[in-house]
Amino acid sequence: MSIDHRIKRNTNIDLCSLGTQTPDLTPDRKEAEREFKRLRKEFIELQNLLYADGSQKLLIVFQAMDAGGKDGTIRKVFRGVNPQGVRVTSFKRPSTLELAHDFLWRTHRAVPGKGMIGVFNRSHYEDVLVVRVDKIVEESVWRPRYETINNFERLLSDSGTRILKFYLHISRAEQKQRFEERLQIPEKHWKFDIGDLKKREQWTDYMSAYEEMLQHCSTDYAPWYVIPSDQKWYRNLAITRVIVDTLKSMNLAYPEQTEDLTGITIPD
Repeated sequence: MSIDHRIKRNTNIDLCSLGTQTPDLTPDRKEAEREFKRLRKEFIELQNLLYADGSQKLLIVFQAMDAGGKDGTIRKVFRGVNPQGVRVTSFKRPSTLELAHDFLWRTHRAVPGKGMIGVFNRSHYEDVLVVRVDKIVEESVWRPRYETINNFERLLSDSGTRILKFYLHISRAEQKQRFEERLQIPEKHWKFDIGDLKKREQWTDYMSAYEEMLQHCSTDYAPWYVIPSDQKWYRNLAITRVIVDTLKSMNLAYPEQTEDLTGITIPD
């Protein structure tokens, strides 16, 4: 896999073989953090350009195991962006209203409009992950959803939405350390959920579910990236690199002024 961590479609994925740390990719942390700050400044400028251009959209999806760093990534990477042009949606347990519709209904309502960046903290992929591992529905229900999701993302792509999907890949040891930190620091107690321990017991089942999801749902128009995330500083850099490169490729431009502004003066 190349340094951009992109997954090719229909590639057999073994998450155990994909490192969660990156000493060979970016060994110099200080240099990596300098590059991240430079890229984040560029990201802020490009996001303003996307907002002004008003013709395209960007959807960014984050998935991870508990304590994988979704919240922290969003805080770090999107720090300083224009809040008018970004909408973050956190997908939690479906409500009664949401359960009364198809599984993509609540997701479709949250996709970004023109000029906007939509950020999903968890996403429609929960419907091929938790429902599979917890056996909430039969396999005959969740398995066809891979194709349904691909078709849904194709629809978004065809309507001018760029899609980036990031799986934040952490080790069991790193998750344990982060859980223990939440228990030891009173200000982080609120982040700890006893239910997370049950999911930790299901680690192997979740890895299998993620591997199949990555295999079936990484496409040219909506690629998945597996980001080594034990080291938060590298995680932030790798994700920002992909976002900036994507925005640059969108050929964004400020709108042309159609009115003649020659000679206009601003009254006192």
